[in-house]
Amino acid sequence: MPSTVLLMIDLQNSYLVQDVRDALGWPPIWRLNEVVTECAALLAAARSAGIPVIYSRQTLSPAGQLAFNPRAARHRRYRASRVPHLSPEDKVWRSQLMEAVAPESDDVVLEKTRHSFFAYTELGPILRSLGAQRLIVAGLQTNVCVEATVRAGLEHNFEVAVAQDAVSTDGPALHHAALNSMRVLYVEVAPWRDLIEAGAAWNTAYTTPNYGRDTAYWNDPITIAASTMPATDQI
Repeated sequence: MPSTVLLMIDLQNSYLVQDVRDALGWPPIWRLNEVVTECAALLAAARSAGIPVIYSRQTLSPAGQLAFNPRAARHRRYRASRVPHLSPEDKVWRSQLMEAVAPESDDVVLEKTRHSFFAYTELGPILRSLGAQRLIVAGLQTNVCVEATVRAGLEHNFEVAVAQDAVSTDGPALHHAALNSMRVLYVEVAPWRDLIEAGAAWNTAYTTPNYGRDTAYWNDPITIAASTMPATDQI
């Protein structure tokens, strides 16, 4: 079996409390308890199979607000008066990884300041040192840091899979849309048990109908009409 590494994305205590997320206009994570349970089971299975585990932990850049995307910084300034005051101890606790999926002594934990786990971290060199060929990605959030990490992994020429039962985000619509977006890129999207079993082929991308695309697209009369218009008439 090709060398596989498990990436656990941002499973931090901040997701267990909703006050700051509410203040920023972010809804609760869909199926959070179930996903944490699946992540814990995935971790146990990966360790039993000898698959290395690397955690990401989202932190603020030492540059503070200057490192934010400008639009994100504006959003945070706009919402700042709604954000509750947190003690230094509470801030530290929220930044830590959840106890239910806590790292063990042989695991690697890396801090990141961007959505992609590859951006400005040592993840790439560590994966090369491990001889990794395949990456299994799990954690939070499907359409944000999980997807950003998956796309970066593809750009680094890894085979990438997403454990569909061990990821989630701000509701089912975004979750499923992100999974389908990744399927189009030939990312293996499957339950984690199918991904780590011995001899797993990782070939469902070739059997997924329309590779995750919306089947109604092909039958949309407006789309069909537009596609048959003369080139000079198209916008």
